[in-house]
Amino acid sequence: MVTDSGSAPRFADRHDAGQQLAAELQDHGVIADLVVAIPRGGLPLGREVADVLDCPLDVVVASKIGAPGNPELAIGAVASNGSAWLASDTIARLGVDQEYIDREREQEAEVAREKAERYRNGGDLPEMEGKRVVVVDDGVATGSTAKAALRQVQAAGAEHVVLAVPVGPPDTITELDAEADQIVCIDTPSSFGAVGRFYDRFDQVSDEEAIAYLSDDGEDPA
Repeated sequence: MVTDSGSAPRFADRHDAGQQLAAELQDHGVIADLVVAIPRGGLPLGREVADVLDCPLDVVVASKIGAPGNPELAIGAVASNGSAWLASDTIARLGVDQEYIDREREQEAEVAREKAERYRNGGDLPEMEGKRVVVVDDGVATGSTAKAALRQVQAAGAEHVVLAVPVGPPDTITELDAEADQIVCIDTPSSFGAVGRFYDRFDQVSDEEAIAYLSDDGEDPA
């Protein structure tokens, strides 16, 4: 964790954020065997980080679990292997029943599995047992998908897990500290709002672009 830039955009675009993040990881002495990005927005950054750290790039996919009648309100998230994080306080406050949670968890895990298979062209999750893994995203707000993604990587037997993001609110970064061995976050602004406000350019990343970032040549698909 580095500075608080307030509300001013700190990153030109995801490539700039990825380059800054890669430099920050080097400054922290991070060595990785594998970089996994959270799609779709994490792939441009993941490509930059993987190239600098000289290791393969793959994906770890998680899908949010929305509240009943309000799918935009995340009450948790689940990764493609079923690893989940649930917002217990929010679930209790809304009175969400277990049947709903179980059903949505199963459905969203299948969504995550299908997306992961599409990005890997049907391939399997890379071997993580005993490896040093860096998990990359373009930023965190609530951190729900990051928590589920980190739990999948931990469950896969990674020896050391680093979460690397360019920006996130201080309380979320503190919560995520329990999910990773190390967190590298460039900016932790006290006034947050949304990840996109810290970028000059924050265009949507298409599935096609995201998949292209996974190619070994690392060529920018844009």
